Amino acid sequence: MIALLQRVLEAKVVVDGATVGAVGPGLMVLLCAERNDTVKEADALLAKLLSYRVFADEAGKMNRSIADTSGGLLLVPQFTLAADTQSGTRPSFTPAAAPAEGKRLFDHFVAQARARHAVVETGEFGAHMQVSLTNDGPVTFWLQIKPQNMS
Repeated sequence: MIALLQRVLEAKVVVDGATVGAVGPGLMVLLCAERNDTVKEADALLAKLLSYRVFADEAGKMNRSIADTSGGLLLVPQFTLAADTQSGTRPSFTPAAAPAEGKRLFDHFVAQARARHAVVETGEFGAHMQVSLTNDGPVTFWLQIKPQNMS
């Protein structure tokens, strides 16, 4: 699974003119399930995301996590993160999980996040979304958990 996280002052997702998710200071996370991902990868990515230190401490060093700051978490499904861009000028999306599996893993990730963090908002899986944010820094990180080879 892939997460592109951005430290934000604020972020929101709009679908058909209506805001479906919004947070103040915290993280906006674009989330993508890849082929062969399972709840194991989703859970490992969530654990890493919640403890990833991207917020400044009193000394100005990135030593605090979203869990430490109790900031907002906006989770936005984005299958294009799995695009294969190695050849040609049009991306291939074959590395992404099938839509039904992607939705199942996104929904699992959201449910687990809500069980472990106080402020969790989301985009809408499969919808055409407008995402806006004020990146704080800018601070942006790519996190990825790959499935272990099955023997």
